Amino acid sequence: MTLTLASPAFAPGAPMPTRHTCDGDELSPALQWSGTPSGTRSFALIVDDPDAPDPAAPRRTWVHWVLYDMPANAHALPEAVDAAQLPPGTRQGVNDWSRTGYGAPCPPKGRHRYVFKLYALDRTLPDLHKPDKAQLLKAMEGHVVAHAELIGTYQRGR
Repeated sequence: MTLTLASPAFAPGAPMPTRHTCDGDELSPALQWSGTPSGTRSFALIVDDPDAPDPAAPRRTWVHWVLYDMPANAHALPEAVDAAQLPPGTRQGVNDWSRTGYGAPCPPKGRHRYVFKLYALDRTLPDLHKPDKAQLLKAMEGHVVAHAELIGTYQRGR
């Protein structure tokens, strides 16, 4: 079985609904996954935008969400999930706004891709004290047993 990641809010590669962006309610989209490999002990989720600030001339990848230590028996996150609704044991890292939680897409120019990356890990990680993406990726080295991606896009109306 292959690890897969999906959202009932948008199809792979399709535009994300406005309610999940800065032009709407800034709600995290519901996510669902299946195909958990044997040996999985936890999941991590990173959402980033590789097209910042301009898809025609990207200069950096902007991080929107960092979660880790989601339990191996978790298979979904509800829409508009807040810290109290995260699966038991889930820890949060910081996004590029230097805060925890979902940072809604708000591209300054053009249509950006938002890459939702789910990692199945062969262990739970220690408390990394609100890591950023780079710190989480370093802690996950050698422990990723599978990963899945879902891409949504968004362009602000002008």
